[in-house]
Amino acid sequence: MAISDVGLPGEVPWKKMSAEELENQYRPSQWVVRLGAEEALRTYSQIGIEATRRARATRKSLLHVPYGDGEGEKVDIYFPDKAAEALPFFLFFHGGYWQSGSKDESAFMVDPLTAQGVAVVIVAYDIAPKGTLDQMVDQVTRSVAFVQTRYPSNGGIYLCGHSAGAHLAAMMLLANWTKHGVTPNLKGFFLVSGVFDLEPIMYTSQNIALQLTLEDAQRNSPQLKVAQAQPVDPICRVLVVVGQFDSPEFHRQSWEFYQTLCQGEWKASFEQLHDVDHFEIVENLTQKDNVLTQIILKTIFQ
Repeated sequence: MAISDVGLPGEVPWKKMSAEELENQYRPSQWVVRLGAEEALRTYSQIGIEATRRARATRKSLLHVPYGDGEGEKVDIYFPDKAAEALPFFLFFHGGYWQSGSKDESAFMVDPLTAQGVAVVIVAYDIAPKGTLDQMVDQVTRSVAFVQTRYPSNGGIYLCGHSAGAHLAAMMLLANWTKHGVTPNLKGFFLVSGVFDLEPIMYTSQNIALQLTLEDAQRNSPQLKVAQAQPVDPICRVLVVVGQFDSPEFHRQSWEFYQTLCQGEWKASFEQLHDVDHFEIVENLTQKDNVLTQIILKTIFQ
């Protein structure tokens, strides 16, 4: 299918692009300036694996805790050294274009956050082709409900996702919690280098595994729905973050989603982080003095 078949020229910026250009826009590794594309992906994976190994070795934790009956429906929970009555919980949804990555290599932020008194939950979900996007959204929703049910006296639940994980976190702005029998104590969202309108993804190679139809893409695009959604809590903050060296399409997606949140009267803010690419923006969460780490802590403890 040609991109020009999906709408009138000039309607939306990405629809004017050639198939090759659109493919390139949605390949984050092509925009890394410090390393080659393959080396950037390899470094990102290595940092995640090392951070997870370190967290599991040094932090009090509950690993592979089931939040559902499915084999992939598990979370790792890391606790601060000092137990508190009402711990804040930070849930992280990994990226990987809904078809790669795992909780076992995604504990980037565990050390700096637990050191400051935050419990960190790294969430697994069934990636494609095993899982459909609808299933992933349902799994992530149930993981949030699980944490609220298990820790009802929490000091706030904060959701963070990177790339595809940012999309899944954003879908929680639209979740029907009544259906899950619990209203989570959501206090903040950190949406890092995300994709919020899925239609362009349909016309890239990423859709080979995902098999999204237009209906699937529209149903699962928070960009199309969030302005009409009721904010879960008037003080719940939503931070949309993008890296300086993310592609122009990732910048457009983040900025437009931020604007839509503002139209919907969400307490939203937007941050472009200087001198980081799509992968560094999360790799650097291993550092306590990192800009994004500090923003997260300030939001939790304001």
